[in-house]
Amino acid sequence: MNFFQPILILAAAFLAVFAEATLPFPRNVLGAQVDLLPALMVYAALNAGLPTIAALAVLGGMWFDTFSANPLGVAILPLFVAGFPIYLRRDLLLREAPFAQFVLGAAASALTPALTLLMLLSGGRTPLLGWGTPWQWLVMTGGGAVATPFIFALMSRCEGALGYQLRQETSFRADREIRRGRKLK
Repeated sequence: MNFFQPILILAAAFLAVFAEATLPFPRNVLGAQVDLLPALMVYAALNAGLPTIAALAVLGGMWFDTFSANPLGVAILPLFVAGFPIYLRRDLLLREAPFAQFVLGAAASALTPALTLLMLLSGGRTPLLGWGTPWQWLVMTGGGAVATPFIFALMSRCEGALGYQLRQETSFRADREIRRGRKLK
């Protein structure tokens, strides 16, 4: 079994959460923080197995909740819910098409904060809601949608540069001559 791809996905999730927590540039310019975990979940759902999706949801959700005002563990279920239906239908989806990646990234980036907000409200919490909430939701949706094709390209380049390719050996050699017909004495 190849453990390189799950490790690469989880390392990218860790770096994405770290970048979201430490880089103030997108938050100061746009007025909202772009969440890269739903876009990474789309990549994992289309290219990895179910254990990798679950590990990304659990670890990515915990890492994200550590740096946010959310209660610990509230982002796990929305991330998993965003990735699991894509995983179930990934044989029908155009995973190499950037437009399909954009649309799936937009859907996952819109669904994840909405489900997190729903879980917070149903859990008796009072999150900060105001007139800027729809703008923040739109920025998160648009940012995740734009980031998804870039994540696909970056992850494929990392897999190509750091991973190994299986060598396909055939029994056919190009320099071999095959004689057919009767054998002459």
